[in-house]
Amino acid sequence: MAFNLSNIKNLPAYVKIIIAVAPSLLVVILFLVIIYYPKNNEIKGVQNTIVKLENDISNAEVKVRRLDELKARNKQLKAKLAELKRQLPEEEEISGLLKQISDLGINSGLEVLLWRPQEKKPDPNGLYIEIPVKVEVRGNYHNLGAFFSRVSQLQRIVNLSNIELDYNTPTKKIMVRFNAATFSAVTK
Repeated sequence: MAFNLSNIKNLPAYVKIIIAVAPSLLVVILFLVIIYYPKNNEIKGVQNTIVKLENDISNAEVKVRRLDELKARNKQLKAKLAELKRQLPEEEEISGLLKQISDLGINSGLEVLLWRPQEKKPDPNGLYIEIPVKVEVRGNYHNLGAFFSRVSQLQRIVNLSNIELDYNTPTKKIMVRFNAATFSAVTK
């Protein structure tokens, strides 16, 4: 069957409109399905990625602005840690520290009657070891005060506890019993 243009003239008007509009409509539908919607989805994905990257950049900029502050804080904490480590001697330094405390007692005018190291007590958290010493000294009140003052000025941590004072009337001296405890850093 041959296509004849005169047959088109005999068609109703609505069919002529459909034939005229159909190719344009088909091109528009194909454009939307093949090009527009896939590219639109790709654009939305890229926009979401851009928003995420902008958020990441904002967060990074906040961290960069705080970097100097955090570095300064880190430096302060390291200095404080170093100071605390100086106050907490290593275990091999303990005997020298205990000798220094004994010498402070003697230099303060006290007579050291007893100096008995006790069993070491580890910290439950494993951070340090307590090294207690049972001490008895005899002397006058001012010498005892000078000794306690000198011990408090040591760079190392030394705790004096369970202090018992007895006044000996015949010698007119004070007998003092106490526990001295120092601490050693646990070396790992």
